[in-house]
Amino acid sequence: MPHTSGVTDMTQNKIDLLRAATEISVRYIEQDRTARLSVGDSELAALDGFGTIDADNPIAPAAALAMIDHLGSPATMRQSSGRYFGFVNGGVTPIGLAASVIAGAWDQNAALPIMSPAATAIDAAAADLIVDVLALPHESVASFCGGATIANITGIVTGRDHVLQQAGWDVHTKGLAGSPPLAVVLSEEAHVSVLKTLRVAGIGSDAVHRVPADSFGRLDATQMPTLDGPALVILQAGNVNTGHSDPFRAIIESLTPQQRAQTWVHVDGAFGLWANATPNRRQHVDGVDLADSWATDAHKWLNAPYDCGVVVCRHPAALRHSMAMNAAYVETNDDTRSLMNLGLQMSQAARAVPVWAILASEGRVGVADAIERTCLAAERFAATLVDAGVELLTPVVLNQALMAFGDDATTDAVIAAVQADGTCWVGGTTWQGRRAMRISVSDIGTTFDDVDVAAAAILKSRS
Repeated sequence: MPHTSGVTDMTQNKIDLLRAATEISVRYIEQDRTARLSVGDSELAALDGFGTIDADNPIAPAAALAMIDHLGSPATMRQSSGRYFGFVNGGVTPIGLAASVIAGAWDQNAALPIMSPAATAIDAAAADLIVDVLALPHESVASFCGGATIANITGIVTGRDHVLQQAGWDVHTKGLAGSPPLAVVLSEEAHVSVLKTLRVAGIGSDAVHRVPADSFGRLDATQMPTLDGPALVILQAGNVNTGHSDPFRAIIESLTPQQRAQTWVHVDGAFGLWANATPNRRQHVDGVDLADSWATDAHKWLNAPYDCGVVVCRHPAALRHSMAMNAAYVETNDDTRSLMNLGLQMSQAARAVPVWAILASEGRVGVADAIERTCLAAERFAATLVDAGVELLTPVVLNQALMAFGDDATTDAVIAAVQADGTCWVGGTTWQGRRAMRISVSDIGTTFDDVDVAAAAILKSRS
């Protein structure tokens, strides 16, 4: 009979440490609305303490937790405070956080159904809800991954393989050397992660046609090149600075039937794709559903815990063709939803658990309302600053507001002063040659009161 005392002791240890971690987490969350949003020099210096632990002299687990709290908590960026407006970083919903705790306790490997029936069932349900709520073609399949960059890689590699296969070239057996020329079209305002993705996909910059963008950051459809062979057209939903999107319908519907048959259209919609989930903002991404694949983040506008990206593909067979793997000990078939055959990873966390919890409890209307609230908050933010004489560089259409305070030096000084003050947090960027303050309202917990407090702090920092 196996010895069980060690297992019992380990189980009790898990319970004790989880309770301690929960108490630490609760204390942290209780300070969300009162703590400063900037990290001071003393808090930064204290982080060096993590490096003082010697591998030959480990500390007790409870001491490790206490150290994480004592040194780490003061140096975190409070993205769920309602007043964090940097980097298009979402907060986390209460249900998303709670569900992630359960998923963490489960500690499931979601690669194969046999590894975790629960994770597989929840993943499939969450994927169907994602496609439905985002109003994408019903035949599409969604797959969860680490973030929009990985989702972009997944969608673009799938598109690359598909259009070359249509041209009679099998990348799986022949590789890319000697393949038919592959044209890649994207906006000069494409996000840098897309350029990284193309490098990973073995596509050099010489194959990329950068199309000029307008003053809002949207690809100029009149400048599209003529496509006469295998092509990838990579479009953007939600410019990271302005929130504006490429004209999907005009671009995709301009392709002739022959061109469309040879072209894979992929959309980088890390946050902007969620505009398609709300009737009041859907017009800004009109025609986005005509694409072949889409990348987005659940950890941005849906406010799921980090990290959680999503790739959606209209052609499930093409996705499986590019991503599937098999071995004697992991046999699967095309009828089984196995996550390792829908993305780059084998072993992976049950990321879909908090996503399902959010979508199941919020529903279509709840998600749409949350997105609309953040857009209205961004509009209020911009209007308040404009009324005080601050320049708005592009119209607010989603959750991004781009502001300038005169010359570049003054704008940078205001941003630095706001960050040092700690009432709210905003970042800086360069937009069409000018320094700007980028305000991103991505935490659905942000209220109009938060906006008013933050705007007052920004105007105070200007003086």
